[in-house]
Amino acid sequence: MKIVFLGPPGSGKGTYASRLSPMLGIPHISTGDIFREHLAKKTPLGKKIEDIIKSGGMVPDDIVMDVVKDRIGKPDCSNGFIFDGFPRTMEQARALAGLTKLDCVLNLVLDEKIIIEKMSARRVCEKCGEIYNVADIRMGKYRFPPILPKKEGVCDKCGGKLVQRKDDTVEVIKDRLEVYKKQTKPLIDYYRKKSILKDVRIVGPPEAMVPIILKTLGRQ
Repeated sequence: MKIVFLGPPGSGKGTYASRLSPMLGIPHISTGDIFREHLAKKTPLGKKIEDIIKSGGMVPDDIVMDVVKDRIGKPDCSNGFIFDGFPRTMEQARALAGLTKLDCVLNLVLDEKIIIEKMSARRVCEKCGEIYNVADIRMGKYRFPPILPKKEGVCDKCGGKLVQRKDDTVEVIKDRLEVYKKQTKPLIDYYRKKSILKDVRIVGPPEAMVPIILKTLGRQ
């Protein structure tokens, strides 16, 4: 099954993709994670990306698509994949359509106030990228208990240090949400017209939402 997760920053794309990946037997692919790996390993692509970021630019679509084409061509993608946060632009969506046919695009819908509170409380393992959250949100129909490690500040998976990303401050989050709205509305319209987009309103923690998402995918 070939799936794309759309949704604003903080809606849980990475969390749900990582949980559904083993359930569906397909890899979770994040272009951001791929780029960070190249940056950490200082590969030629990593150096090119670093230069672009330092100059204040965005990674061009041709580089993004080269990375995507290479990744989905690997053997573990033979039965499908889950893209988390890709495509981001109409150009990328059209290019992806030229590479493969998607089965479903899940659009995660979440109130902006909740997003800001959740994201500013997010903590990420600096080694493996595992995501935790220190917020305990109870607002109307929304119930988001904290996702805490067994030991404060330490990742359960690898023992790495948990940190707050620089882009998880309130000011940066608001800016990212505005950029997301402008970039993503055309994508939502594009996939809705193709009749493969399904909206999923996020109202609770992963353990409550995963069964709902599986049902939406027709896998439960």
